[in-house]
Amino acid sequence: MRLVDAQVHIWSADTPARPWPAGGAATAHRAGPVTARETLAVLDAAGVHRAVLVPPSWEGDRNDLAWAAAARHPYRLAVMGRVPLTGPANTGPLARWRDRPGSLGVRLTLHRDPWRARFRAGDLDWFWTAANAAALPVMVYAPGMSAALGKVARRFPDLRLIVDHLAVPVDAKTPEAFAHLTDLIALSRHPRVAVKATAMPCHSRLPFPFHDLHEPLERVFDAFGPRRMLWGSDWTRLPCPYRENVELFTDALSFLSPDDLRWIMGDAVLDWLDWPADPSGP
Repeated sequence: MRLVDAQVHIWSADTPARPWPAGGAATAHRAGPVTARETLAVLDAAGVHRAVLVPPSWEGDRNDLAWAAAARHPYRLAVMGRVPLTGPANTGPLARWRDRPGSLGVRLTLHRDPWRARFRAGDLDWFWTAANAAALPVMVYAPGMSAALGKVARRFPDLRLIVDHLAVPVDAKTPEAFAHLTDLIALSRHPRVAVKATAMPCHSRLPFPFHDLHEPLERVFDAFGPRRMLWGSDWTRLPCPYRENVELFTDALSFLSPDDLRWIMGDAVLDWLDWPADPSGP
């Protein structure tokens, strides 16, 4: 089975030469930097073949580290990059986004203002229009806004939308973490909407095998199916060993068949992001 982590972060230190935006340090998963080398060692220890790099919000709208890492490690790392959401002047690069090797699409974080308010007000319509025109998949973290994402999906039925972290709020724990599942599941009626089941142990109140996650994950699986449910870790904030986040799916969820796991654990994210196969193997 080919294992592909749908979300990991790498980042550099906050320095005068490469400063983070104000407030970035308060949201970083840890104070020190995380390198591609460290991340690949974590993946290797758990037998994970590839990962999608998602540049973290606390560094601002930077893609340089992720793009450089993907260039050094083709077929192991690829990038869902960040785009400034300050206005339509930023749409130009989207048309050429995938010309850069390893650049697969865009990731938005809309869980904090001003972007949360601007999304709800429709002020980001220029972005959806440009992403749709460029045929770019978009990962979006927008807890509490599944209904608004449904409006985007209806307006742009060909746009590939991937809902991050099952739209669970950052600090929420079970059962409150999944109080929104009805709204999330309503998005399954749109065939071009998928979900990322990433960072799930962060929302459990129990140790491995995280029994309080099984029922909500089964509900999501029943709605979206294995080809629209993407496994991943967000490993730098996991409260457990990385391997336990793998084994939650591969060993603990009895409702998943071997074929389901093949899609959820890797093939689905490669398919959704059009990530080319490695001629030499996984």
